Amino acid sequence: MNTVRDVIRVFEEWAPPSLAVEGDRVGLMIGDWNQPVTKVLTTLDVSEEVVDEAVKTGAELIIAHHPLLFRSITSLDVANGQGPVIEKCIKHDLTVYAAHTNLDIAPGGVNDMMAEALGLTNTEVLAATGEDQLYKLVAFVPESHAEEVRQAVGDAGAGYIGGYSHCTFSASGTGTFIPGDGTDPFLGEQGKMEFADEKRMETIVPASLQQTVEAALTAAHPYEEPAYDVYPLAIPGEPYGLGRVGELPEEMTLEAFVEQVKKSYDVPFVRVVDGKTDRVKRVALLGGDGNKYWKQALSKQADVYITGDIYFHTAQDAAMDGLTMIDPGHHVEKIMKKGVQKEMQHRSQGRLQVEWLASALSTEPFRLA
Repeated sequence: MNTVRDVIRVFEEWAPPSLAVEGDRVGLMIGDWNQPVTKVLTTLDVSEEVVDEAVKTGAELIIAHHPLLFRSITSLDVANGQGPVIEKCIKHDLTVYAAHTNLDIAPGGVNDMMAEALGLTNTEVLAATGEDQLYKLVAFVPESHAEEVRQAVGDAGAGYIGGYSHCTFSASGTGTFIPGDGTDPFLGEQGKMEFADEKRMETIVPASLQQTVEAALTAAHPYEEPAYDVYPLAIPGEPYGLGRVGELPEEMTLEAFVEQVKKSYDVPFVRVVDGKTDRVKRVALLGGDGNKYWKQALSKQADVYITGDIYFHTAQDAAMDGLTMIDPGHHVEKIMKKGVQKEMQHRSQGRLQVEWLASALSTEPFRLA
């Protein structure tokens, strides 16, 4: 049976905590790394109702986007505030894990989900927070398995250069080794020097995929102890960061785009800040509260900037500079519930024996009156 640690190890290959912005509270909120897991519930927020849902469905692990414990607590009143939620999690042996800005930033994460829902193409990062360090992976593989290993590491994401994938270089050589006591060598005999015809295979791996690629290499390599090296490269990697900027397949009127936003994000209304555009082609977006990034949207020549929780004075300043803004609310990040479920079902295949569930509850705190 898989444990919380097993599940999170696979999840963090996609959204490692290192991607989170400084000071963000991500990771284990409540629970036990060694707790067995058969079901995982994905949710935007951890409310008392969501905890009840987890108990009812038999989930032992909740993966949330918004951290349950964002600010330090000095006392725990189980009758008020977050107290009843925390108490119920502990009583029912529920583990809670939060992936916040690391899930926003991760390729395929919240902001990419939002961009995909609108049909945006040619997307790029809105506000860079770092760079995906590139490494050179050098593996030594017996010639009989060279193509199998090459394909495996390429399928895992190694070898991308521009628009080209599975890029490698290889050279033939001779590998030597003496299998020791207790080994079960693919080639050779214990205690005897083996001279093996091998390929030296080189490829490029981004830091975000290093663990995944190394796991693919090890799984495809026939040796008990695969020999490989990893070197940092001086050439720049792909930037990563918050928000996305992309293009619609076809230009449309602002009013038509507003309707598309409401439909794509399943919201009854949006707030619109009128700038200088009445037609939309290039769109910037940032899930959650993106008030301080409107100037990046302007510099990226976006016709419209979509984000939540727009402040009054931010709206005034952006409008004076000609930027049109659309506020669909913070809760549109609910898109991550089914998005994480789908992604992790794929990543779990052959690796985890767990069922992934998306919360059916709304944690939107507002209602129209």
